[in-house]
Amino acid sequence: MGRTKKIGISGRFGPRYGMKIRRMVAEIEEKQRKYHRCPSCGNIRVKRLGTGIWKCKKCGVTFAGGAYIPETGIVKVAESTIKISKR
Repeated sequence: MGRTKKIGISGRFGPRYGMKIRRMVAEIEEKQRKYHRCPSCGNIRVKRLGTGIWKCKKCGVTFAGGAYIPETGIVKVAESTIKISKR
């Protein structure tokens, strides 16, 4: 394997596509592959099954979310709007 210390997960691309693109890909892939917080049980055990499909390894709940992270920006706006309207 080549040298991937600088770029990490996107080192598989080698010298192709340019540093900026490879850094952006590395950032997105690191976010999507890490564990996230479950909206149901609150544990940090949610993994991505496919595009927009997320599953908690602890409680087993499967839910739809963003393509790369479970909560999108629109969800955060909607939740804050709901909190305000409940007051």
